[in-house]
Amino acid sequence: MDIISEAFNIAEIEDALCQLDDVQAARIVVAPDNSIEEIHIVAAPGKGAKQLVRDVETTLMARFGIPVNHRKVSVAQVSQQERPEEVDGNGSKPRLQIASVNMEVTGVRAKAAVTLGMGDMLYEGVAQGASSQTERLRLVAQATLDAVSQFIPSSFCFALEDVTVADLGKEKVAVACITLVGSSGESSLAGSALVRQNDKDSIVRATLDAINRRFSFLKTI
Repeated sequence: MDIISEAFNIAEIEDALCQLDDVQAARIVVAPDNSIEEIHIVAAPGKGAKQLVRDVETTLMARFGIPVNHRKVSVAQVSQQERPEEVDGNGSKPRLQIASVNMEVTGVRAKAAVTLGMGDMLYEGVAQGASSQTERLRLVAQATLDAVSQFIPSSFCFALEDVTVADLGKEKVAVACITLVGSSGESSLAGSALVRQNDKDSIVRATLDAINRRFSFLKTI
């Protein structure tokens, strides 16, 4: 029986399916008894549909112990020509780009402003709080998430769990832990970025690294 255990949530399972080769988006429809009614997959025209269905079945069984009837899995393979808005000039999925990162400190208060862009769109995220060094890093990450929230459906939101800059060997690395919250549950995400310019820029890149895969999925909804 394809019942989803309470130990897992839908967002976590959908995220696992999105990690399969050629899969661009995954959506699971659950019945009132917590069984899987339908699984919808959007994929690039690489593998055959039957192989993608087998990959979905194997992933659900191996990672979550959920057997699923292949008839419940539907696959839509969409070419780049049919989805021009989903690719850039090099044939790659578009990603959010950093336009600017600013920090204003006034006494004991600080304000972070992060502007992100995709194509012709620019959105600014803002976060305010105490001006301590640790809090400034969190404000930059929160401002980044505030900007990202303007690109995604209102039924989802990102919550900042923690962010830090740590020494790793000879390098400094920014690390961000994020939670994606949706109607079907929560999904934990993590990202990192080497510090190349400054801590603030690296915090933004680490935050985007954590959410970029899920962002591509959310943009298809």
